[in-house]
This record gives sequence, structure tokens and C-alpha cells, in this order.
Amino acid sequence: ATKSNWWDKLLKIVIAVASAVLGALGVQAMLPDLYFILKLRTLYLKKVRFINLIVIHCSATRCDRSYTEHELTTDHLRRGFSGAGYHYYIRRNGDIKTLRPLERSGAHAKGQRYSVGICYEGGLDERGHPADTRTDFQKHSLRVLVMLLLRDYPDSRLCGHRDLSPDLNRNSEIEPEEWIKACPCFDAASILQEPPPPNPVSL
Repeated sequence: ATKSNWWDKLLKIVIAVASAVLGALGVQAMLPDLYFILKLRTLYLKKVRFINLIVIHCSATRCDRSYTEHELTTDHLRRGFSGAGYHYYIRRNGDIKTLRPLERSGAHAKGQRYSVGICYEGGLDERGHPADTRTDFQKHSLRVLVMLLLRDYPDSRLCGHRDLSPDLNRNSEIEPEEWIKACPCFDAASILQEPPPPNPVSL
């Protein structure tokens, strides 16, 4: 037990130091290191909170307008949340922002306390209509983040927010006419089914 406690303390120190370095150098240029940090965090947090669901969201904001993680958090605070309801937020340039610690349940899908919430910036076209507005950077970061989480939580189900709508006709399928909302405006299962998008940094 003593050895385990020392390992946990050492892991926390490594994560804190590495996160500080990434913050000082800029996340966008250090994507591989960011994924390494996320890996360390999930290895530690896997022992802290049971997770069996990964839910993909969009911010429901226009693709031609910026919506920062700070604006998102402020909006959630105004709605009475204790902070941002999502665990991760992916900006249009591919930056992954950690908004809520994994050891805390999210506030992004009603009744889903054992879930991880991932939101990407966008989801509405220039006219404000629901659309898959993900950039190549966002597709790349989203896939890597989801694959990393599924490796650490292999029994987790991946779905979009709309897939949690009630099954009104009780046929065990959530169909478009049953969606309460369009979020995340694309089929979340395609993250695993489609060929990996090219890393935009290497193009």
C-alpha cells in the first residue's frame, strides 16, 4: 500500500510539471505531449471514478465565429453549473482544453454520471443551421482523444448527445425523428469507423 501511495504521488507531480511545461510552450505545437499527459491522467483516474460512456457534443455555435473555452465556461456558470460541464473542449485549431477533471462527474448529459463529455467548437454553419463543421484539426484531435480514452476504458460506449434521446417507439434504435437535438451534428460512431484523418500538422 505504501509503494502504491508513493507511485500515485509521483504520478501527480509528473502530470503537474508536464502540464505546466505544455502551458508555457503552447499546446498546439505539442499535441503528442498533450496526448501523453492525457494518458498519464487516465491511468491514474481510472482508479478514481468508474466510466462506461463517452459522449460527443458540439458547442452549437456558428463555424465562422470564435467561441473560446472561457466563454463556454462563463455560459455554463450563468446556467447555474459549478463550471464547464464538459471534460474536454476541442477548439477549431485542434487544441484540446481540459475543462473538468475526470474524477468529477460531468454536467453534459442528464443522468449519465459515469460518462466523459467531449465537446468540439462549432456545430452550426454560417446561417446558424446544424452541421458538421469540424475542421481537419478537430477531427484529428477528436479521434486521438477518443481512442486514448477507449484504450483506458475499453468497456465504454461511444455516442453522440443526440443518441441519448428517448426511444419513443421502443425499437432499441434512436432514429432521427426521435432526436431531442441534433448535437453533435454527425454520427459519433464514425470516429471509429472511418479511416483516420491525416494529421493536419504534417500536411
